[in-house]
Amino acid sequence: MRKPWIVGVALAGVLLGACTDPVSGPQAAPPAPSVSVSVSTAAPRRAPVVRSAPRVLYLGDSLAMEAQNVLGRELRGTLDATYTSAPYSGTTPCDYLEGTKKGSLVPDGDKAADLVRALRPDFVVLQFWGNAWGYTPCMDGITYGAERETYFARYAADLRKLTAQIASAGGAQRPTIVWVLQGPDPITPERVRAVNALYASQARSAGDLVADAGRTVSPAGARYTWAQYLPCTAYERAHPDYCTQPAGGRTALHLDTDYLHFCLAPTTSTPRPCPVPSPGILRIAREITRVIGARAPTPSR
Repeated sequence: MRKPWIVGVALAGVLLGACTDPVSGPQAAPPAPSVSVSVSTAAPRRAPVVRSAPRVLYLGDSLAMEAQNVLGRELRGTLDATYTSAPYSGTTPCDYLEGTKKGSLVPDGDKAADLVRALRPDFVVLQFWGNAWGYTPCMDGITYGAERETYFARYAADLRKLTAQIASAGGAQRPTIVWVLQGPDPITPERVRAVNALYASQARSAGDLVADAGRTVSPAGARYTWAQYLPCTAYERAHPDYCTQPAGGRTALHLDTDYLHFCLAPTTSTPRPCPVPSPGILRIAREITRVIGARAPTPSR
């Protein structure tokens, strides 16, 4: 198996972006500086009353693109949810902001606030790895490799703006935002840790939720240690398509050539939902569903 840091440059064209567009690959850099994350002490927002069959909107980048069908299946089957997804590969939170027409990868009709006004969801699930290589035009060229403190400050500001726009669009029926925490990254592990801290801080300050989906694709007791294979869960052992190495009791989360995405089919020139059973995607989808289900009443059967 090739080590993930060896294939990092070759993967530049698929890192959270549409495969047909050029992406600057990760650059070697000194260790990331410590990042101070301020946590608001404001009282949490009161949880809204949620229907027993919640309406869920799923937005995000290529991780959401590949997971959207599986998440929809889990939400419908477990919570009887009404579900809409509108992910765009290569995006970051600023792409879903209203007022970012120049260079945005998300068209006007699919901005987060537009969709909230049209669909009136109970939950808006946001999943972004945190594009940091200069691919996303709305980041104005700010990258993690060269401008780390500026990158984090801008990223945090975009999270606040996106929360405010979603809240304003929802009005009296303001949806609960679910920020999905990301899994380990062997190239920039400290960046992912810091981005996840920003998601958690934003959720606390606004009375929203986090779904630590990244924990489900991390080794037990090693939250930010990247692994291509993990022990099969009981569900995966009972379903051979999801336990890829049953003799060893392990399952694959990533392809040999892609340390970031969880789809076990190669990426294509046209972004698409994952077409094959992929344990990492199912684990992520089930954790998001669990978090929403803990807030939403259990549907009657």
